[in-house]
Amino acid sequence: MSEKVKCHRCYIGVGSNLGDRFENINSSKNLLERTPEIRFYRNSSIYETEPSQIENVPDFYNCVFEIDTSLEAEELLKALKDIEKKMGRNLNAVMESRIIDLDILTYDSLTIKTRDLIIPHSRMHERLFVVAPLNELVPDFIHPVFNLKISSLMEELQGSSRLERLTLILE
Repeated sequence: MSEKVKCHRCYIGVGSNLGDRFENINSSKNLLERTPEIRFYRNSSIYETEPSQIENVPDFYNCVFEIDTSLEAEELLKALKDIEKKMGRNLNAVMESRIIDLDILTYDSLTIKTRDLIIPHSRMHERLFVVAPLNELVPDFIHPVFNLKISSLMEELQGSSRLERLTLILE
């Protein structure tokens, strides 16, 4: 009798602000789809946003990917870092422009905190460029720490005085 493999539903934040941003997102999607332990389901629309913590760099294209994976969270992080590296991202550079950025936003409804990984993503609830595309895909998903629906987080951000510019690029 074969053993059933446990799959985890995950949402991956995606960003690019160097080169052909649209093609970079597509390339990362293609590389994810070629990873045997990952099943790609769908992606949100793509949004253009101003960099939130970096000055004098090009705007980002952002979206969210919905995947299932048999990988454990740390293994998924490694797979995402391998894709970033394959695409030419300098993994040592912090707070700089990047060809691709892949972040685990959620991993099922689990909370995970290790030396290298915090799930749910520690700042996702503060970022419209993450919450808006996530709201497109799963508005009723409950944030595991704040116990709020993504749609509620979206409303809070939209009512915030520090609302960032978010432009829909491609649905």
